[in-house]
Amino acid sequence: MGRSPTTPRDVTDLLELYQVTDPGTVTALTALARQSNERGWWQSWGDLLPDWFGGYIGLETEASAISAYETQLVPGLLQTPGYAAAVLAAGIPRRSESDVARQVQLRTQRQRLLTRDTPPNVWAVLDEAVLRRPIGGTDVLRAQLLHLADQAQLPALTLQVLPFDAGAHPALGTGFTILRFDAGAGDEDVVYIEALDSAIYVERPADVRRYVARMDLIRAIALRPQQSLEMIRKVADDLG
Repeated sequence: MGRSPTTPRDVTDLLELYQVTDPGTVTALTALARQSNERGWWQSWGDLLPDWFGGYIGLETEASAISAYETQLVPGLLQTPGYAAAVLAAGIPRRSESDVARQVQLRTQRQRLLTRDTPPNVWAVLDEAVLRRPIGGTDVLRAQLLHLADQAQLPALTLQVLPFDAGAHPALGTGFTILRFDAGAGDEDVVYIEALDSAIYVERPADVRRYVARMDLIRAIALRPQQSLEMIRKVADDLG
């Protein structure tokens, strides 16, 4: 009698049967099911990855659509090596130069999904503060902004800026990422919220829908993509 691998959907069904509803437990176990069937390319960086982030990379790799609202930093998928190195070097505990270099390589590897044959649809909304915080200094920030302007031309990427004058909005102070999956892929849609040393995975459908509604409202009040591109270029020009 043949044996078939356990899929993330199998795990989800079993957890529902046994009334296991803790989002962190559900995410961790479905990620294990996924990783047991296919060794992820990112596992060669396993010594640098906390468990909670390795699971995210697996979800990111399989998502058909990724929507992110960022309040502080350029999303990892869009960071230049110089910007990424500055972010990583500022962390606590301090990383060695070699560890920073390897993590920058990991981030660069993640970015390949934007140009693969079937990339996910990525929609990123950046708070204006992201454009103005001088991560790595003026030259690094300017290079990062010019890179954003270039990346905005990718067919699968939509980029918007939420300007300061938008005022109050439904996600003040909280960045989040929504990962969506094609029907039949074996994964439920997930909201990922990263803290300094941990992450929250929101998987209950009703909760996910609330984050989707917030994202829709943020998109509606943000600058249109062309206006956003013009603002990004202007901030870069102002930096010299």
